[in-house]
Amino acid sequence: MLKMLDVGKWPLFALHSQEELKLIRQVCVFGSAGNEVLYATENDEVFALGTNCSGSLGIGDVQSSIEPRRINILCGKKLASLSYGSGPHVVLATTEGEVYAWGHNAYSQLGNGTTSHSYIPCQISTNLVNKKVIEVACGSHHSMVLTADGEVYSWGYNNSGQIGSGSTANQPIPRRVTGCLQNKIAINIACGQMCSMAVIENGEVYVWGYNGNGQLGLGNGGNQPTPCRIAALQGIHVQRIACGYAHTLVLTDEGHIYAWGANSYGQLGTGNRSNQLHPVLVTIHQDRIVEIAACHSSHTSAAKTQGDDVYMWGQCRGQSIILPFLTHFCCTDDVFACFATPAVTWRLLSVEPDNHLTIAQSIKKAFDNPDNADLRFQVDGKYIYVHKVFLKIRCEHFHSVLNNGTEEIIEISEFSYPVYRAFLEYLYTDSISLPPEDAIGLLDLASFYRDNRLKKLCQQTIKQGISEENAIALLSTAIKYEAKELEEFCFRFCINHLTVVTQSPGFAEMDHDLMKNFISKASRVGAFKN
Repeated sequence: MLKMLDVGKWPLFALHSQEELKLIRQVCVFGSAGNEVLYATENDEVFALGTNCSGSLGIGDVQSSIEPRRINILCGKKLASLSYGSGPHVVLATTEGEVYAWGHNAYSQLGNGTTSHSYIPCQISTNLVNKKVIEVACGSHHSMVLTADGEVYSWGYNNSGQIGSGSTANQPIPRRVTGCLQNKIAINIACGQMCSMAVIENGEVYVWGYNGNGQLGLGNGGNQPTPCRIAALQGIHVQRIACGYAHTLVLTDEGHIYAWGANSYGQLGTGNRSNQLHPVLVTIHQDRIVEIAACHSSHTSAAKTQGDDVYMWGQCRGQSIILPFLTHFCCTDDVFACFATPAVTWRLLSVEPDNHLTIAQSIKKAFDNPDNADLRFQVDGKYIYVHKVFLKIRCEHFHSVLNNGTEEIIEISEFSYPVYRAFLEYLYTDSISLPPEDAIGLLDLASFYRDNRLKKLCQQTIKQGISEENAIALLSTAIKYEAKELEEFCFRFCINHLTVVTQSPGFAEMDHDLMKNFISKASRVGAFKN
C-alpha cells in the first residue's frame, strides 16, 4: 500500500490538482505507451482518461480524453483485481466477485461470445453464475480468472494453447480449465503474452500455452495445449507467480525466487542474457523475498525483501540490467513507473488516505496507549496498557478472567514481555509483529490459550527465520506444539538442505526418538538415495 500517489512518476496525473489526487484510492496505468489510466476514488467513483485505444477506457466511445471521465456502470463498485491485454482490453473483478470486461475483442477476449469491441464494461456471467471471482489475469489477447473455490476459467485468443482447452481454437466464452487442474484448488494465476499459469494450494505450478522462449519452464521449447506441472520444481513450495512478456518468476515459501524463460534483457537476473528452459534460483542479498513483480507488457522484473529493500533487473529504460540491482524505491510499483517500457502498473495499485483512520487503524492506535486504558499488564517490570472490554470481546480467556474483576494491574510471569505484548497487540490488530525467534514463545502462548488463528500466524512468522543451523530445533518445536504446517515446512527445509543440516550441532543433539522418526520419514521420501 502506498501513502500517496507520486504525480512525478505517473505523467498522466500531472494535470490533477493536489485536492483531486488526495481522493484517489486505486489506480491502473496501462496501454502500449502507458497512456491509459483507470482510477477509483474514496467514494467508489471510477474514472478513466488517456488515448482510449479500442475503447479501452470504458467510457462509451473511442475519443481520447485528457480530462477524467466517469465510468458510470462501475461507480459504487469496489474494485478487487484488474488486468489488461495488449489490444488493449481490460478485465476487472469487484469485491463482490463480479467480472467486467471491455475494449478490444477481435479474438473474443472479452468473453461475451462475440468478436465486437465493447466501449463500456460488460458483465461476464456465462459459466460464472454463482461463482465469486477473486483474481483476474490477461495475456496479450486472452483472459483468465480465479474463483474463490479455486477454479480457473479462461477465454479468448488460443493460437498457442494459452486457453488450456487442448485445441488451438479461440474460445468465445469462459470455460473452466480442466485436465490436470480438474481436482486441484488454485490459489494464484498469471499470464504471459501468450501463456498461462496457476499455483495450486500444495505449492505446485501448472503451465500451458506458448513456450518458444522456454517461459513454461518445462525444459523444452514446445507449446503446451493443456496444463502441465513443472516437474523441476518438485519439493519446492511456490506461493506466488508473476509473468513478464516471455519470462516467469515464482516466489517460494522459503522466500526464494526462481526464474525461467526469455532473458535477452537480463530479466531472469542470472548475470547473463541466455534463455533458461528450466527454473533457476535468482541470487539476491541474504534477506528473505516477500514480493515479486512482472507484467506481460515488459521485460522488467522486481522484488521486495522482508527488510523493505526493492530490487529490479531486466529492461531498464533501454538498458539491460542482468543482476538484481538495489533501488532507492520503497515499493515494486515505482520500478515499473520509472524503469519499465511502457511505464505501466503491474497490478491494481492501492493508495491509502493520509488523514482518515479506518476502524481497524483507530483500534490499533489505542493499543498500549495509557491515555484511556483501564487495565495494565505488568511483564518483566514493564507495563502494557489495554482495555478490558476489548479483551473480553476478542478473547475467550479474558472473557472469563475479567468478567467480575475490578483489578487494574495483572502480573504475568509465565511469558516474556515481547511475547505477551505481541499477544495483546494481536488482539487489537489481528496480526503479529515480532522476530521469528520470539514467535516460538508466542506459539507456546497460543497453544496455552488455544488460539488456533494465532498459532497459524506464529507458524508463518517462524518459517521466515528458518536456517540450516536452527531447522532441527524448529522441527522439534513444531512437533512439541502439534503445529503440523510448521512441522511439514521444517521437514521439507531439512530435506532440501540435508547435507548442511545433518552436519549442524542441532542434528547431533537431536532427541533419540525424534532422530529415529526423522531418518525414517526422510528415507520414505528418498532423501538418502544416491
